[in-house]
Amino acid sequence: MSETRNHGVLSEGEGEIAPHAGEPPSDWQRGFWSLIATQFQTGFNDNGLKFLVTYIVIGMNLPQAERDRLVPIVGAMFAIPFILFSMTGGYFADRFSKRSATIGTKLFEMGAMGFFIIALALRNLPMECAGVFLISVEGAVFGPSKYGLLPELLPEPKLSWGNGIIELGTFLAAIAGQMAAGSLAQRYRGRETIAGFLLLGCSCLGLVTSFGISRLPAANPARKFRANPLGDLFDQIKTIRADRLLAWAVLGYTYLFFLAALLQTVILIYGHDVLGIDEVHTTYLIAALAVGIGVGSVAAGYLSGGKIEYGLIPLGAVGMTIFAALLYHQGYSLVWVGTHLALLGFFGGMFAVPLGALIQHRPRPQEKGGVIAAANLLSFVGIGIASAAYYLFADVFHQSPRGMFLDGAILTLVSTAYSVWLLPDSLLRFVLWLGTHTVYRIRVEGRENIPETGGALLVSNHISFVDANLLIASIDRPIRFLMYRGIYDLPYVKPFAKTIRAIPISAEQRPREMIRSLREATSAIKNGEIVCIFAEGQITRTGQMLPFRRGMEHIMKGVDAPIVPVNLDGVWGSIFSFERGRFLWKLPRTIPYPVTVSFGKPLPPTASPFEVRRAVEELQTAAFRHRRARLRTLHRLFLRTAHQHPFRFAMGDKRRPRMNWGNVLLNAIFLARRLRPTWAGQEMVGILLPPSVPGALVNFAAMLSGKVPVNLNYTSSDEVLASCASQCHLKTVITTQQLLDRISLKVPGETVLLEQLATGHGFFERLMALLMWFWPGRTLERALSDGQPRTLDDLATVIFSSGSTGDPKGVMLTHYNIAANIEQMGQTFSFDRGDTLLGVLPFFHSFGFTVALWLPPVLGLSVVYHPSPFDLA
Repeated sequence: MSETRNHGVLSEGEGEIAPHAGEPPSDWQRGFWSLIATQFQTGFNDNGLKFLVTYIVIGMNLPQAERDRLVPIVGAMFAIPFILFSMTGGYFADRFSKRSATIGTKLFEMGAMGFFIIALALRNLPMECAGVFLISVEGAVFGPSKYGLLPELLPEPKLSWGNGIIELGTFLAAIAGQMAAGSLAQRYRGRETIAGFLLLGCSCLGLVTSFGISRLPAANPARKFRANPLGDLFDQIKTIRADRLLAWAVLGYTYLFFLAALLQTVILIYGHDVLGIDEVHTTYLIAALAVGIGVGSVAAGYLSGGKIEYGLIPLGAVGMTIFAALLYHQGYSLVWVGTHLALLGFFGGMFAVPLGALIQHRPRPQEKGGVIAAANLLSFVGIGIASAAYYLFADVFHQSPRGMFLDGAILTLVSTAYSVWLLPDSLLRFVLWLGTHTVYRIRVEGRENIPETGGALLVSNHISFVDANLLIASIDRPIRFLMYRGIYDLPYVKPFAKTIRAIPISAEQRPREMIRSLREATSAIKNGEIVCIFAEGQITRTGQMLPFRRGMEHIMKGVDAPIVPVNLDGVWGSIFSFERGRFLWKLPRTIPYPVTVSFGKPLPPTASPFEVRRAVEELQTAAFRHRRARLRTLHRLFLRTAHQHPFRFAMGDKRRPRMNWGNVLLNAIFLARRLRPTWAGQEMVGILLPPSVPGALVNFAAMLSGKVPVNLNYTSSDEVLASCASQCHLKTVITTQQLLDRISLKVPGETVLLEQLATGHGFFERLMALLMWFWPGRTLERALSDGQPRTLDDLATVIFSSGSTGDPKGVMLTHYNIAANIEQMGQTFSFDRGDTLLGVLPFFHSFGFTVALWLPPVLGLSVVYHPSPFDLA
């Protein structure tokens, strides 16, 4: 049985955990922020104590060789406990509640701080180093509980965000601790005992905040303690090596801590020897590095988009390489050095967050504490190696601090190249992530329906050439795609296709080759991989979903894994879709282009193509609601088209064969101003006109005036007209004398003839309408209407039934009803902006009102109304 998110279910034989141990508590905010506060205090004290001793050593006026030997020793005293006791911390994190383990570490910390105060009072440097050792023991034991608490406290979609916050808190604590150490060393020189008591007070605060962490059950109460930490470490390394991506993450995390520790020490000497600044100003440099790491961590958490985005790791590595190399330059001022260090730290944060999230997320629940402890231990092995590397660079190779920055850049470049060689899809994932998040703005729904482990088949609709990229950018598990061989074999596609291990397939293949491709997909799912098939077999040319083929049935034959339906919504219309009859060679409508990727509930492996297609259609229906944010009221869409394309042919009829959109808007404004006194105090206004240019202009004028146009049926009886007018409380009806002469009707309410409105206008009136043409939409709407601007949920019109079975029934349609229908019709019929519609249906008909009247101005098309027998001059 594969494990799925938040169920706390394990395969048979994998051991037992407490019920719902994998589920975050509902009140996770309180526990999470209590953890952040506790972690901040711990980081503050750890760094404050370590750097206080470091500044004591630097301020002792020792020979340079002896100083360069003692500074790494302080760093080693800080790193060694993490090597010796991290696995012990992992045992406590699994065996007991992580909250209880955290409280225990805080009590130990208070004892360590008491010992350190005695060492400061005696001015005994070996005892002070022992104090660094003891405070580091507390950090080593606390580390696995700290990081292990995150996946237990947070919902999985917030894990990357939580990592960003805790990394920010960690490095802000480092900033504060280091700056406090510099200030305390300078202010209380010779009276360092006072500094010790201040740090003890901070420990008391940390103990208080630790009690606010949520009570959680132990992850593995049956775990046995091993006195040999290295033996336990080797067992955990075997677990880590079994997961290639996890092993890569642990290796990268170890290197990051090595580089950070090396540069921290280099910065201290760089400030003293190169810039000639005191301890307080040196802490500004370390603070700049730490602030950069914190901001980069939060940025990585945000850019990850609710998932673990390891495509950010190469970006972070390249940034660290560049800015470490730039620090080799001579002659920088304090501000410039601080800026470069901040940018170096920013990319370090981008590098750190996805690695940390992978380490917390990939292990199974009962292994999580041990794996995190092992990763913690190995990271401090990196810190210990950094102390040895500093001694090697400084004393053996006689490198200057500037040269050590260059050494760090070269090491980062080499490690980046190695990591890309080891896991090439990380670089590809970064490139795809960068492309999709530049051109597209992706909304992901139902990501929890993707199993965390085990195989699954994703079945998606196919809209464009970048559908695979959108799916890769939406989840954190690698996907193997079935790809059309004609595209797979293209020279500029094949290297990327091989990197993501795509499976080529084609209907033109011989049956044996096609069966081999399908069997490869089946084997991949059985081996616990995610496979994706675009079941339509081709990219849609109409924007509509085609029938699903039966290839998925052959893939899933004999496979015990779920089918996950996937819908890509909003992709039609992007430059990579076939909208407007061509791929690529068209300008995008907007950048970034909004797209929704929806993952549906898993279906059984026996689901038919029809059932899967129906599930995808349901996802389409649910995803359409997100387009609402892009829709506007009908008259605002009309204004947009008129302002953007004032010279484009808009509409025509017998009397006015050609009007452009600029002229249409000008006439609508003129009519709205003329009708304002007539329509004053009315919510709904009657219109009795055939489908024509004047009929359209009056409807546009009514919308701009904030009125609800009610188009009356001029083929109905006087009784029906009276009933419609009564139901809508119509006081005025706009019509034309020529229509009344042709059809004998009794117009309800006050009759306003269009001929009279079109005459008697003066120069000032025409000039004012022209000036208002240039006004922004909201300003124009406020000037012409009596109340607040209309919204999508406001009434747009009332369409009446014929009344043949009694009183006519009025259907109330909002702006959203009509705009959404137009949006869907535009996709269904794939209109080109050079298309011209023939407007035949009257505006009192729902289809006539939607398509003949409002679809052209909304989509920027043209319309020619059927020649009317009525002269509407």
